[in-house]
Amino acid sequence: MHTYPCIMTEPLQPREVRDVEELRTLAHPMRQRILHHLRQAGPATSTTLARDLGENSGIMSYHLRLLAGHGFVREVAGRGQGRERWWEVSPEPVWIPRQGLSVEAQAELSGLQPAGWAEALEGFGRFRAARQDMGEWGRGTWALQHTRLTLTREEAGRLITDQQELIGRYQRETGDAPAGTRTVVFGFLTYPEPSPGDDAAREDSDRPGNPAEPDK
Repeated sequence: MHTYPCIMTEPLQPREVRDVEELRTLAHPMRQRILHHLRQAGPATSTTLARDLGENSGIMSYHLRLLAGHGFVREVAGRGQGRERWWEVSPEPVWIPRQGLSVEAQAELSGLQPAGWAEALEGFGRFRAARQDMGEWGRGTWALQHTRLTLTREEAGRLITDQQELIGRYQRETGDAPAGTRTVVFGFLTYPEPSPGDDAAREDSDRPGNPAEPDK
């Protein structure tokens, strides 16, 4: 789940993440909470994060250093006094490919939960309640769609890639947002429905002499 200032700008290329250590950094529940909070509330210090997330500032500093070490957050230039450091989410959209990952990377990916869905649905409820008072922003600026597509495996992968490229077209640096913008929440969930044949294939792969292969 991502939030973006609305109005198109020069595209930012998605950052592909497949390294085991990077995925391990992202998959940690507290670091997921930190990233979601920074996206929703904007830049924060370890102290303000500790207050808002109910932890101590030392723990927040530790997680922020790990996230910064892998480029998922960055220090806000020119903000803060003395040893105070403000942090924001790095602007590049993150793309985690589902193909060609190592077994270790897949294991880390299995612990990565979609962040922000419950909060996004709550926010959508608040929008629906308030949109009559939002003027032009309450009209023609939202969508709710649920559909099923009949796709090949290659088409499903291309659909995900197209969505990531679309996000990049509308993403911008926080400081570059012109007048008239506001935060717009965008999310998508794409997955293949399991079929009875999947159970049979799993039973075959669990038999001795048939080790499970990584996703290709």
